[in-house]
Amino acid sequence: MAQRRVPRGACVKDNTSWVLYKRLLKYVRPFWKAFVVALIGNAIYAGSSTLMARIMEYLTNGIQNPDADFRMLMPLMLIGIFIARGFGTFLGSYGMEYVARNVVHRLRVEVFDRLLHLPGRFFDQHSSGHLISRVTYHVEQVTGAATKALNVVLQEGMLVAGLTVYLFWTNWKLMLVFIAVTPLIGGVVSYASRRFRRLSRRIQRSVGDVTHVASEAISGYRVVRMHGAQSYEYRRFHQASDYNRRQSLKEALTKAISAPVIQTLVAVSLAVLVWLALAPDLLGDMNAGEFVGFLTAASMMIKPIKSLTDINGLIQKGLAASQELFELMDRDPEPDQGDIDPGRVEGRVRLSKVGFRYGAELPDVLQDINLEVEPGEMIALVGRSGSGKTTLVNLLPRFYDATRGSIMLDDIELEAFDLKALRRQIALVNQQVTLFNATITDNIAYGIDNPDPDAVQAAAKAAYADEFIERLPHGYDTVVGDNGVMLSGGQRQRIAIARAIFRDAPLLILDEATSALDTESERYIQQALEEVCRGRTTFVIAHRLSTIERADRILVMDQGRIIEQGTHQQLLAQEGAYAALYRVQFQEEPSRVDELT
Repeated sequence: MAQRRVPRGACVKDNTSWVLYKRLLKYVRPFWKAFVVALIGNAIYAGSSTLMARIMEYLTNGIQNPDADFRMLMPLMLIGIFIARGFGTFLGSYGMEYVARNVVHRLRVEVFDRLLHLPGRFFDQHSSGHLISRVTYHVEQVTGAATKALNVVLQEGMLVAGLTVYLFWTNWKLMLVFIAVTPLIGGVVSYASRRFRRLSRRIQRSVGDVTHVASEAISGYRVVRMHGAQSYEYRRFHQASDYNRRQSLKEALTKAISAPVIQTLVAVSLAVLVWLALAPDLLGDMNAGEFVGFLTAASMMIKPIKSLTDINGLIQKGLAASQELFELMDRDPEPDQGDIDPGRVEGRVRLSKVGFRYGAELPDVLQDINLEVEPGEMIALVGRSGSGKTTLVNLLPRFYDATRGSIMLDDIELEAFDLKALRRQIALVNQQVTLFNATITDNIAYGIDNPDPDAVQAAAKAAYADEFIERLPHGYDTVVGDNGVMLSGGQRQRIAIARAIFRDAPLLILDEATSALDTESERYIQQALEEVCRGRTTFVIAHRLSTIERADRILVMDQGRIIEQGTHQQLLAQEGAYAALYRVQFQEEPSRVDELT
């Protein structure tokens, strides 16, 4: 077995914020033209805003002896500056929003694509609510850090840079006094950053908890009401939401404290600056206009510094979310190293010493399974719940890979097949029917664009589903609702069987395929399945033994092993486990047992 590579996601937790941020910026790279436009807009905004200090200098000096030219030029300069600021703001904001929406789309699609290709074990270990939260909430948080925060950093950062250059140019001695407070500001920002990141992780997990609890209660509303568990579910949801509230308030408190502390430090330094500026040795040969311009520029730095401080929280949220997203995206997809595409297989299946366990620390679910199935043969699997029947058939489409032994299809190892090609050979109908909120046609021909209506209707007729489909308001164009809520259990089951018939695969897996049918419907379906199974290798899992009497071979499983196999009559004659199961099931119909024995 090839050595499994260490997922890169395992290292993300040790990465610095800058490493995470650089990876985020890769999603911005394809939209560099819009980014450059936003950059130019931010530069225009920063340059025109910095000119306001120069205007104040010019105004202070010129107001002492105003002339006609000054009166005409001053208003025009003010209008020009504000037009430039507005134009720069428009370019910067819209350009970055264009980048943001595209990054959201690209990142969300990549995350969803990775989810579609992760192995079954991953979904066994994670709730759907937490995974949905990553596709929705987490992506938005990451995008805020990659684009909105970047826009503020560029816009306000350029303004701070421009004002800093102007202040140094005007009086470098005073500027040194002003920047003396920088280490204190840096300390506050550093502490706030660490706290923001920690709280953001908690908030993101709590959002997943809220989504998980809500989705469970909504999807299982019938069970909730039957058990009178509304209060119980309310308490669960209230607890999850309250935890989210508390963490969000802690984050808001950190933001509310850090911002005014930084503003106060800047204001104190500005006050000290004014006091020192009035000293003759520091004031030097500055005229009144230069002094006013200096104070104007210094006071203008308070707003961008506040904005840069506020945006720190958004950046830390995005970095915390990106850490979880990148851990997901760096996970290995389900193994698919094979390249064989045989077109259509004959259906010969061979299992040799197959064993399986769901985890290294967990016990074996399957042990030493040896089985040879010829093309077109119907194999039935029976046994108590937990004996490994469903796990065994789940190895065929490689929902899981065998821990030990080998499985071959037409004398080819399953791992050698291209995964899509392998699964194209198999049609599956299980007891937990999954239908999509789409039309009857779309559900029967799931995954096929523009399916042949005649083929869809033929599959429905073979599954005895056409009789109820024709009575629906829009026939085959009727939308079935979330997971087929508009249909009965038996109708959903027949749609699933029609889907398997439409697929026309050489291997057929029926896992309790008639469990949701009434007696009359089951009789029709049994007739349909006999026709469908002809010429196909079929694996049937059934608890009702009457449904598998015509199987070519029946395997009796217990604790992950095949303990008996043979035809229905042979197994009854052996008076073993199968006969015991059969008598228990028909203990109220002794004449039936006598007839068949």
